[in-house]
Amino acid sequence: MSLSSILTGLTTVIAPQCLLWLILGVMIGIIFGAIPGLTAATGVAVFTPITFGMDFAPAFGFLLGLYCGGYYGGSIPAILIHTPGAPGNVATALDGYPMARQGQAGRALSYSVTSSWLGGTFSSFCLLIFANIVARFALQFGSQEYFSVALIGLSCIVGVSGDSMLKGIISGCMGMLLACIGVDPMDGVLRYTFGVPAIMKGIATVPALVGLFALSEAFGKSETTTSAEKGITGKITGVMPHFKEYWENKILLLKSAVIGTIVGAIPGTGPTIAAWLSYSEAKRCSKKPEEFGNGSVEGIMACECSNNAVTGGAIIPMVTLGIPGDPVTAILLSALMIQGLTPGPTLITKNPDLISTILWILLIGNFVMLLFGLGGAKLFPKLLSIPPKILFPIVMVMCVVGSYAVNNSSFDMWISFGLGIFGYIMIKFGFPVAPMVLGIILGPIMEPNFRRALISSKMDYTTFFTRPLSCVFIILAFALTFIMYRRTHSKKD
Repeated sequence: MSLSSILTGLTTVIAPQCLLWLILGVMIGIIFGAIPGLTAATGVAVFTPITFGMDFAPAFGFLLGLYCGGYYGGSIPAILIHTPGAPGNVATALDGYPMARQGQAGRALSYSVTSSWLGGTFSSFCLLIFANIVARFALQFGSQEYFSVALIGLSCIVGVSGDSMLKGIISGCMGMLLACIGVDPMDGVLRYTFGVPAIMKGIATVPALVGLFALSEAFGKSETTTSAEKGITGKITGVMPHFKEYWENKILLLKSAVIGTIVGAIPGTGPTIAAWLSYSEAKRCSKKPEEFGNGSVEGIMACECSNNAVTGGAIIPMVTLGIPGDPVTAILLSALMIQGLTPGPTLITKNPDLISTILWILLIGNFVMLLFGLGGAKLFPKLLSIPPKILFPIVMVMCVVGSYAVNNSSFDMWISFGLGIFGYIMIKFGFPVAPMVLGIILGPIMEPNFRRALISSKMDYTTFFTRPLSCVFIILAFALTFIMYRRTHSKKD
């Protein structure tokens, strides 16, 4: 990337409008992450519709600020009340809460935000280095390769299925079925519209994601949560970080950042896997493994560094291949389309300043997160005292309004509300929502490319294996499925 492109991106991001939206996004992201039940995915889903009509830089400044702030914010309740704000912060609670109970809540919060900043900054530079390489490589793709890459994303359903792989597969298939509604992309035939004109264009992605991610969670939390959580209420002290401690753990932080970036770049994985991998590796290499689970500094650093390193890594496949790296980037794909941009290898070639803009948004966003994390540590216990009976109705209203605002369509509002109820029922019966979202996102990529590949090869199904890149991707998809399946069953054993 040229120096002029990097400078252009910096000039764009430091413009007052973009900077204000970025700061606002980080602040709201921390709030959404810090309140149990409101995750980064929920925040991005709720606020994506309001970016309609905004320019790219302020829109993505706001959403990526939410992304970074939300992933860090989940560590706050994990440390203070032993209730992770998101699954990716579960491992942080193992050592963060014991440290807080020992009167060192300020130190634990300091380790969390500083390590998150280091991980997020590292992955931002990885995005700068590798995005163009992957995009140039992807320009060689045909229909076979696009189908095979989407298959990798679909195979990662196993990794986000929770305890039951079968329920995850069923959820993913339902998502792909929803993606088939509307006009056939190849033949122009109407499918599953049941004579309803409003549904001829298909299920709009943003209302679907708002319903499945945000409304379903709000319905569930409104039912199960009756009062604010209680936890560490004493005075928060010792927040300012000490350089020496981070220098002593530089190898640990580097390994955790690399693990988080790589895991983030693998479609369908996300921060939960990254955090646990880094935590296990940190414990394996530690000189004091007995401290893990009892307030280990290394445990907090490893989890939070890796957790936030996912952000830059997950954006790489999103912008270069149009494949989401985690649930949040699945929603960000819709935000790109709202901006009139088509994710894929030509996105960077047609918009050369895009990556540099995203890079500076992430770098500045992570720095703002660091300032808010250190400066607001004493206020976080008050944030956790907001009564859920006030909070979640507000979230529901924002979801419905946001769904309507995308296309000014009351039908989209009802779609969001209906899928929110459906997602709530799925969660009640143990079906994960994330695979369904992956199915909705990947279905429109897989189906037309699968059919184009067969048409161009005169219905020869071996075309997916005779093309080297496609064959490699298919093998990788099966390998990832096998690895995730083994890991899931080893946990049960």
